[in-house]
Amino acid sequence: MTEHSPRASEATALYVYAVCRADGSPVLDGVPGVTRDEPLRTLPLGSLTAIVQTVRAAEFTDEAWQERLADEPELERYARAHHGVVSAVAAQAPTVPLPLATLYTAQDRAEAALGDESARFHAALERIAHRAEWGVKVYAAGSPGDDGGGAARRPDPPGTPSTPGTASRADDRRRPGPEAGRAYLESRRNLQARRERQREDSLRVAETVDSRVCRIAAASRRLRPHGPGAAGDHRVQVLNATYLVDEHRSAELELLVEDLRESTGAGIELSGPWVPYSFVGGV
Repeated sequence: MTEHSPRASEATALYVYAVCRADGSPVLDGVPGVTRDEPLRTLPLGSLTAIVQTVRAAEFTDEAWQERLADEPELERYARAHHGVVSAVAAQAPTVPLPLATLYTAQDRAEAALGDESARFHAALERIAHRAEWGVKVYAAGSPGDDGGGAARRPDPPGTPSTPGTASRADDRRRPGPEAGRAYLESRRNLQARRERQREDSLRVAETVDSRVCRIAAASRRLRPHGPGAAGDHRVQVLNATYLVDEHRSAELELLVEDLRESTGAGIELSGPWVPYSFVGGV
């Protein structure tokens, strides 16, 4: 290990954030990383450069990391710090981000392990150069059971008068006739059929959106749709996808999504541009 330890008496480890080409060696001034004990630095790897930082090994033991995983604010702090470094480097050169908490016990181990992956790093850098990742989410039109005219109304139970103001005797309410039961079942079937049509229509919209965006994207990935979110968001997500788009086509993508919103009437969310985490392969 080099002399980059916070204290000579403490064991250290090398935290690796990302890899870029050697000719794109980034400026790292003012970017703190996950610790302020040691500055970020570059680690030459032949034609590649790794962005690294010396950290206290005790802060990244299995026990320490399990505690951090249970502490959401602390975990978020580390994730934001990691992403901050990756974003700063990616703003200056094509960059392959490494997973959170990628550590090596010694610099020579890091050099050997990262060097073994050099072909994969080069392939990923070639794929993402001058491109960014964009997220597209499509939500079903209306709330579940909504026919487009507002909040869905549950079918009346058997025996409920069908005409406002119609008098009903207590005996009638207690003993609904067969017509009321058939009307109730028919209402339930109609509601279910309406929901199915809405879902099918929403899935067709999702396929249309994905097909149109794929025409201008260099690559795409379909992700598992999220369930209803927090804070009362009960929308049904029918498409959760991410796309790798050339930088010069970003404005075209934004215009396309706006056109799709107007032409389909669906709720479509566009996010980005992001560092292309989803398109760096298995590195």
